[in-house]
This record gives sequence, C-alpha cells and structure tokens, in this order.
Amino acid sequence: AFVSITRGCDNMCTFCVVPYTRGRERSRDPESIIQECQNLFNDGYREITLLGQNVDSYLWYGGGAKKDFKKASNETKENSLTFSDLLDKVAQVNPKLRIRFSTSNPQDMGGDVIDTMAKHNNICNYIHLPVQSGSSRILELMNRGYNREKYFKLIDNIKHRIPDCAISMDMIIGFCTETEQDHKETLSLMDYVKYDFGYMFKYSVRPNTPASRLEDNVPEDVKQRRLSEIIKKQQAHSLLHMQEKLGKTYKVLIEGVSKKSKQHFYGRTTYNSAVVFEKGNYKLGDYVMVKIDDCTSATLKGTII
Repeated sequence: AFVSITRGCDNMCTFCVVPYTRGRERSRDPESIIQECQNLFNDGYREITLLGQNVDSYLWYGGGAKKDFKKASNETKENSLTFSDLLDKVAQVNPKLRIRFSTSNPQDMGGDVIDTMAKHNNICNYIHLPVQSGSSRILELMNRGYNREKYFKLIDNIKHRIPDCAISMDMIIGFCTETEQDHKETLSLMDYVKYDFGYMFKYSVRPNTPASRLEDNVPEDVKQRRLSEIIKKQQAHSLLHMQEKLGKTYKVLIEGVSKKSKQHFYGRTTYNSAVVFEKGNYKLGDYVMVKIDDCTSATLKGTII
C-alpha cells in the first residue's frame, strides 16, 4: 500500500511543474499516518511505501507552514516531528510490516534518516535518490540545491552507515545548455555511485516552468546519443549488482503472480530487487527465503528454500 505523508513541494526545481500544480508543501498529522499504517497491517498488508514529493522535508508541529516554523517557540520546535521521527514511529507499528519511502531530495536528506534506517530491520535498505545530473553547473541551472560534491558526501555517508544499501536515481539528459563535458561528468558520477537501477529521460520542456524561459538548445540526436550512453552504463551497473547476489539467500515478500508464468510468484528483496521463483505452498503476503540461482540486469531468479 502507498501512504501519502506530504502534499505539494517547496523546492522549485526549474524543470518541474509540481509546485504550480500541487501547491506548497503540507505535512500530514503523524497520528493519522501511524493509524493508517496500523489499519493496513490489520487488513493484511505487509509492505507500505511512505509517499511524498520530498519525504525528507516532512515536518509536523501542529499543521503550520514551514515558513512559520522559524518563528515558532523553542517548546514548539522541541515537540515537532521530522521525517526520521515519523519513520521511527511507523517502523514500530509491527516488525512484520516492511517499510519503504519515496522520494528523497538530496538537499534535504540528513544523517538522522540514515541512522533510523540502520536501526530498524523492517525499513528496507533502499533509497531512491534522484540526482538529475552529474554536473554542478547543470544542477545550479536546475535549482536543485546541491552540487556534485555535496551529493558525493551524502552517498559516502549512506554507504558508510548502511554498506549494502541499494540506491536508485532519476536522470535528465540534455537539459538546457548541457555540454559534452557536463555529460561526461554525469557518466563519471554514475561510475562513482554505481546505482542499482535508475529512471533516465531526455529533457523536454514543461510549459510555464522557469526552465521554459531557457533555450532548449541540445539537438535531439545528441540527446538520444547521450541517453543511450547513460542507459548502457546503467544496465552494466545493474547487472553487476545482480550478479553479486548469485548464490545468496534473501528474504522476499510475495507480491503477485509472474507475468510470464502462472507457476511462478514474483516479489522483492529489501534492496527493491525483483525476484521470480516457483510458487510452492505459499500465498501473496508471505515472506519466503529465496536462494538466487540466475539473473538478468533487471530480475533475479531463485528457489524457495
């Protein structure tokens, strides 16, 4: 199940329409979130994803806007709840309830969230951390709020605290004025992080965004060539991560029947890796231990043990 914890966004990335279509950021009452998660567990759900345009900026202190929080009393601030506080509370709903969250903005993700993830076994070792570009110059044009070096520091912090944490990304290729050097910096960033998987797109103008006033001057054939290079590199990194899992055994939550075979289930590991395996005497919502026998760059294949 998916549980919304925030609405809207305050980040104002130049390519994005969300702040204009969904409004300013608002956080939900934590008690209503925790109760919803408890009800879902009681109804048979075994995994929930906490959703927000930027979950790490979740802040609750009675429903006021974030701009008003700066003027709040010290007592109010001491009694406020951040995303790491909420994550900790949701993790305590039931140890059999597995938890994911999306999406994290690199400029807002703090060490407290990483520490909370490390503290609870039922919080998945997986972070979707959109980077959008490996070039600090392009990131500034995008108004992302961080540069290449700050992103590297965050990645290092995650891997130090949770060494086996899987990380995925979003990447926009061919943003306004992107040069071949900018593109090479994106490729080198990918080599540094080695994402488990990613979502990669050619830039296209969204009307009425700040970026629509910039010149979309990267030719279409150049965008396509750069996108192909990004995808090829990501597929190689994805395959590498999958191959590292061969022969190992993972706890998998059964999510459904395989699209290719009615005799097989599919599920996901804590790392968000998709796994396909024979059904056996199990049902949807069961946790099973699966030994990995084979893989592609996108899917693991295994046997219930």
